[in-house]
Order: sequence, then structure tokens, then C-alpha cells
Amino acid sequence: MSLRLKFNLVLIVVFLVGLAAAGAISYRLLQENARDEVYRSAQLMIESALSVRKYTVDQIRPELDKVPDAAFQPQTVPAYAATEVFEEVRKRYPQYSYKEATLNPTNPRDRATDWEADIVNRFRQGDGQKEIVAERDAPTGRQLYIARPIQITNPACLACHTSAEVAPPAMIKVYGPANGFGWKQNEVVGAQMVVVPMDVPERNAQRAFATFMTSLAVIFVTVFVVINVMLSYLIVRPIHRLSLVADKISVGDFSEPEFTEKGRDEVAILSSSFNRMRRSLEKAIQMIEE
Repeated sequence: MSLRLKFNLVLIVVFLVGLAAAGAISYRLLQENARDEVYRSAQLMIESALSVRKYTVDQIRPELDKVPDAAFQPQTVPAYAATEVFEEVRKRYPQYSYKEATLNPTNPRDRATDWEADIVNRFRQGDGQKEIVAERDAPTGRQLYIARPIQITNPACLACHTSAEVAPPAMIKVYGPANGFGWKQNEVVGAQMVVVPMDVPERNAQRAFATFMTSLAVIFVTVFVVINVMLSYLIVRPIHRLSLVADKISVGDFSEPEFTEKGRDEVAILSSSFNRMRRSLEKAIQMIEE
């Protein structure tokens, strides 16, 4: 096995080990960054929904309460206002969603689906959990969701949700007497759900990973070629010529000229030593012949 081949094999093994380590670390970091990006988007959405709810309660509802005998307006309901705002967002970003999923809602569109009901029931178990962050597979792709419990802490809410008999007639006229009643103080009745798609950030992460690995491979190939050229001109060729000349001298052939001594590296020192040995050997042979 030649020196060049041994050197290249070691270099390839080192590169493959380094490439595998760099690939594993970079892939994990890129995936974590993608998930963090999705999580930040979901957090922004749910905080925006809370802001809409607070604005509705603090500024919209008090103004309507000043109007005598005002009819029931769904727009004054915080959940309705937040949902409507994000329905406008969904017109441009349909994969993003916000829902106040409720087991027994007044508005039928807020009724929890099976997987949403599972989340609500986890909050209802009474372990004090304030937020659930998880991922799920959907027909449109991988999704991340944030869920927070909707708990009846304001006694004023029960005025509309205790029973149909005490609820505002205007509300009964809009939604009917069948749903949204029987709620109790401190009961968890639903969950605020924000769902954000993960496919775009994950694709970006995979694209960045592929670009990084390709760049790393190109750099290695370039370095590999440069090192082999330098190895050939600076080490392999001089040593190969030394071996050929040494082979000729071993049978008494001194026809090859001496090596040119350039530089002060190891190869130059070896060439100088070889020239001295050659001259000494040549004189010794002359003396023997004489």
C-alpha cells in the first residue's frame, strides 16, 4: 500500500467521522430552531387573542352597556371577537387557526372536536396544568399547538350560561336554548387552542441542512485535491525519485545526477544526506577498484 493511499484513507475516514458528527449536531440544532420559530409564532397568536379579548371586555362591552335596551350583540363576547379576528387572518394563512374549543358551547362553531375534547378533559382533571404544548399530525402536515384552559372565574359569566331561563332573551334568540348552559363557577369548560403549521419551518431547516452538508462536502473535496497535489509535489515525487536513484546506486549505477538541495524542510535534509551518502559510497568504490 503506497504512502499516498494510506494518507488518503486516513483523511477520508477522518472526514466521514467529522461529517457524521457535524451533520448530526447541525440537523438537531436546525430542527430545534425550526420548532422554536413555530412556538414563537403560536405564542404571538395566543397573546394576540388575549389582547383582543381584553380590549373587548374593557372597551367595547362598557360602551354598549351604556345604551338602554340594547339588543344582544355577539361582537361584545370576548371569545367571539377573538375568533372573528383570527378568521380574517385565516383568509390569508389558512393553515393557522385559533379556536376556543368548548365542550358545551353557546355558539356551535366553538364545539370541540375529538382531539380538542381530549385536551379539555386533561385540563378538567384538576392537576393545575396551565398550558399544553405539543405536536400532532394532520392531513395538511405536522402541526404544533398551544392550549390553555378556559375556566369560569368571573361570576358575571354565569348570568348567560347557568340556564336558559335566566339567560338574556336576546342571546337565546340568536343561539337558542339548547347549548351553552349548566356551567359552574371555577369549572374548566374549554381550551384556547392555537394551531401553527410546522411544514414551512421544517422545509427551511432541511434546505439549510442540505446546503450546509453540500458546502461541507465541496470544501472537503477542494481541500482533498489541494492536499493531494501538495503531497505529490512536496513528498511523494521526491521520495519516489530517491527510491529509484537508491535502487540504481545499490547496483553500482551512479549515472543519475545529485539531488538539488532547496529549502530546509525534511525532504531537503533527506536529499542532502542522501547526496553525502552517495558521494561517500562512490569514493569508497573507487578506492576499492584502485
